[in-house]
Formats: sequence, C-alpha cells, structure tokens
Amino acid sequence: MGELETLRGIAAVLEVSCPFEFQDVFIRELAIDSRKVVMSAQSLFFAISGDRHDGHNFIEPLYEKGVRAFVVNNDYAASDKLDDAFFIRVENPLVALQTVAAAKRAQFNYPLIGVTGSNGKTIIKEWLYQLLSSNYNIVRSPKSYNSQVGVPLSVWRMKSENNLAIIEAGISMPGEMVKLEGIIRPTIGIFTNLGQAHDENFTDGNQKAREKLDLFQNV
Repeated sequence: MGELETLRGIAAVLEVSCPFEFQDVFIRELAIDSRKVVMSAQSLFFAISGDRHDGHNFIEPLYEKGVRAFVVNNDYAASDKLDDAFFIRVENPLVALQTVAAAKRAQFNYPLIGVTGSNGKTIIKEWLYQLLSSNYNIVRSPKSYNSQVGVPLSVWRMKSENNLAIIEAGISMPGEMVKLEGIIRPTIGIFTNLGQAHDENFTDGNQKAREKLDLFQNV
C-alpha cells in the first residue's frame, strides 16, 4: 500500500493537515456519485457541484451509510452530528480530485496509452485490451470514463502490479484537454478520428483538433 492510498497521503497532496485518528485510513475508492459508493469505510467522497446536482447535499446520507471522509468546499458548514467525520476543505473539489489523480499517476512509469477522438475511443480501448492482455497486466478506463471526473477515477485504478495502462480522454469545451493531459500524461497516443460531436463549443474543426491534440504534447 502506498502513502497516497491513505488519508494522510491524500491530505498531504491537497496541502491539508490530517487528524491523527484518520492518518492511516486506507482509501480504496474515490467517489463522486453517492449511489455508487460500495466500500463506505474506505471511500473518500468528493462533493462536486455541477449544473444539476451539488455533492454537498449527499454528505449526510453517505455518512449514514458509513462514509467518514469527504472533500468539500471551504465554506461547507457541517452538521454537529457529523463531528466524527473528516472534512478536507478545498477551493474546488473537482480540482482536488484531479490533483489527487495526477499524484497517483506520477507514482508509475510504465507505458500509458492515451486514446482520444470524437468517436470510437471506448471501442479502441477495449480492442487494445483484448489484443494485449495476454502479454501485459493492463489497467484501463472502466466503461466510457473519459470526462473531467471520469479520467481521474480511471487513473486512480493504476497499481504497481500493472505494467501497461490504457486511458481514454474526451472533451466538450476548449481548455479541457490540457487538464486531462496533466492527469493522464500518456507515453503513447491514439487519435481515433475527428467528427462533429460538440462542434457548437468550438470555433471550427481546426480548433477542436488542436484542443484534442493537447493530449499528446509530451508523448
């Protein structure tokens, strides 16, 4: 078990002090969806605020399920009944999630294939996995986890026993791929194609292509 898999290690990455009683708590699962928390005692929930939901609204129900570690906005006011929970207070829980994942990625130097493009990312990833899994111990993105939250959750799955990673990355807005590149840091890049998905958010196809190619600036 690495230092980063403990609350002490995660708190250090986020530059937050960790109470003694939580320092050696092993974190197996980073969670952003209260419905998908499985290992409550070993979960760290990131209360991310989105267009439709605010993760802070699910903290108390998760506490009732046994979750005791949360990453929250600085201004979150915790109820007195949550006094035995650990709150890591940050400016932005999404950025915190990405920061933790980037630190996890930095622990490993085995090859990582980054896959992007308008279509076919998941198919290519799964195809590569089937072709290479007899020769490599592969960690890969689950399902189509390729967004600003999906990529960190995928990278968190990287382990020392693996010797190859396949991570997909998707964007819908300018500026997003630079953030994903800093988390994934691929050593090999695959660009599936350039289609019309999310055209409305880019000036033209050339801009969208340049944004996607940001994933490969260091391969």
